Order: sequence, then C-alpha cells, then structure tokens
Amino acid sequence: MTITVYFSSVKQHQQEIFQFLESKKFKYFAVDISQSPDKKEEMRKKVGNPSAMPPQVFNEDKYCGDYQKFFEAVEDGKPEAFFKQ
Repeated sequence: MTITVYFSSVKQHQQEIFQFLESKKFKYFAVDISQSPDKKEEMRKKVGNPSAMPPQVFNEDKYCGDYQKFFEAVEDGKPEAFFKQ
C-alpha cells in the first residue's frame, strides 16, 4: 500500500495527516501542488472536482478523501479505515 497526499506547502491541515501516517509508519508520497500548476490539475482531475483544494488523499489510485473525511474518521476512531477504502 502506498498513500499519496496532494498538498500545498501553504496549508496546515495536511500536517495532521502526515503526522498520522508517520506514527503508523505508512509509506507515503507527498505531492506539493503549490510548486506546479500541472500537479494541481492532476489532483483535481483524480478527485473529479475542478475546484478541489488540498489536502486530497489517495491509496494507490483509489480516492480516500479530503481533510474533512480524514478528521471524521479520526473522530469516529477509525482513521486506518480512511486510508484502506
């Protein structure tokens, strides 16, 4: 399993996601969309929303959700389920 997190270095919410992934020793790949307009468009296309904002999380090619979905999974005590959808 390889998690991909599209993020912007100017946002704060992704830090919670990164900290969780690191604490669980999940392998992940971070894509900073603020460095490339092409990456922002790639993220939005994969999400299926032309106005999607980071962070957006994928497990391989499967879309897991955004920060709000991650937060809800943590609140429900099921954060691992968010990444394994």
